[in-house]
Amino acid sequence: MKLSFENIIAKYKSFTHKQQLLIALAIFIFGVVILPNAIVYGIAAIVSFKLVNKKLWKNIGVSFFTLATVFSLLLFVPDDSTLTKVTETVQVEQNPILTNENLKVEEQISNHTSTSISTPDSLSKAYEVVKVVDGDTIDVSINGKTERIRLIGINTPETVDPRKPVECFGVEASNKAKELLSGKKVTLESDSSQGERDQYDRLLRYVFLEDATNINLQMIQSGYAYEYTYNLPYKYQKEFKEAQQQASVSKIGLWGDTCQTPVTQTQPPSATPVPFSAPISNSNSCTIKGNISSSDEKIFHTISCGSYSKTVIDESKGEKWFCSEQEALDAGWRRALNCN
Repeated sequence: MKLSFENIIAKYKSFTHKQQLLIALAIFIFGVVILPNAIVYGIAAIVSFKLVNKKLWKNIGVSFFTLATVFSLLLFVPDDSTLTKVTETVQVEQNPILTNENLKVEEQISNHTSTSISTPDSLSKAYEVVKVVDGDTIDVSINGKTERIRLIGINTPETVDPRKPVECFGVEASNKAKELLSGKKVTLESDSSQGERDQYDRLLRYVFLEDATNINLQMIQSGYAYEYTYNLPYKYQKEFKEAQQQASVSKIGLWGDTCQTPVTQTQPPSATPVPFSAPISNSNSCTIKGNISSSDEKIFHTISCGSYSKTVIDESKGEKWFCSEQEALDAGWRRALNCN
């Protein structure tokens, strides 16, 4: 069969009016959506009008034609965004060096830069420090409520626990924290590996000054705190351990000679600072501490354990000193989870 416009018209007229309408609509939509330019809009409307010869369908065709004309005029007038796109296209064509690979590299650099500059954990809100409790604990005002914050990954010599003597360099650590934080605004970063709060209902956070200084890390670097891992590794553990190693080698702060004199358990508690990092042992020189927790769980701590220096043995409560880990295990104690 010879393909001609007359044959197409004849074939079209053989359809029902409903089918004709659907074909007309399809032609119009094809012109508007698939080939978006003003000329095709007009042709699509005219063709859809010509193909339909009933009065009702003619009215519909006229309506399509009117809408297509108005729509075409609106699209034909370029707006600022169109001119901008045209300008950008010309600039890219004039700069052949700016290839897709270049764009990818620039995007990666942009993403890296934004990550480096932004405050950790995307925290942009700063909170006021209400009180510095000691070297590793502060009070912060959050939405009108004072929250106690325990700094993650560090531990400072004790100064405020009434059950324990003031430890060597504890006062200095507390004063350093006050120097850095009193009256300042800080941003806080949580760590999912450590949980939201500790057993004392303190928020567990990394603390940053507004200039992005990591206070937790700075306390270790300056020799006012030691790295402290509680049960699980945390986000900045590697950096904190490296900072402690450097401070120890340099004999800074609590790693200096002042705090390295051994003291035995037989010395009575007093307000006099006691050495912080040296192991405290009993008269038999056994250094493993067999502690009984508040839940009556028997846990032993070696010198490598994070809470060793803060664990005090009270033999009247059944707590013991052990000379070897095997001795402690045989006696029914388990090893603490925060030991290296």
